[in-house]
Amino acid sequence: MNGSLEKFNKLVDALQELPTIGKKSATRLAYHMVMKDRFTGMKISHAIEEALGSLKECSSCGGMSEDELCFICCDESRDEMLLCIVENAKDILILEENALFGGRYFVLESLAEFDFSKLERLVSSGVQEIVFALTPSIANDAVMLYIEDKLSNFNINYSKIAQGVPTGVSLENIDILSLTRALSGRVKV
Repeated sequence: MNGSLEKFNKLVDALQELPTIGKKSATRLAYHMVMKDRFTGMKISHAIEEALGSLKECSSCGGMSEDELCFICCDESRDEMLLCIVENAKDILILEENALFGGRYFVLESLAEFDFSKLERLVSSGVQEIVFALTPSIANDAVMLYIEDKLSNFNINYSKIAQGVPTGVSLENIDILSLTRALSGRVKV
């Protein structure tokens, strides 16, 4: 490592720790922020500092929030009878950005840290349907069955997001599990 560029290399290393950022991208980003557009570099630095200092987990759903409760949990116009279980807080952002769901959310994050009492509190407030918006996998199918079993004393309908062949993708590029589910879940046209 070149000693005279130690701080630059440290920035490249830090950027490489982000998902999907390799050495080339990290070097390109670092160079741009340090040499081409220092103002943008400072803006990014300030935004990161502010976000780290103010964002936390919503105490009810586990989503991102600047307060004890997130804006979704505070929104009285949301359908309290619908609860969408997602894998992480980022999934909520995707669904909300596209206005795809009007109910409330619950972030699963990991079974190891799963606080079942939080989910029971949400469900006992009148939830009639739980929508699982989890990445299709055998492990997540087991998670859904586990949650259904644990909530069996509640009268709840369960559904999951549709699975199958994505639009514009040829069959040769589809894994066998997705293809099997697409065929078994076919709809009449």
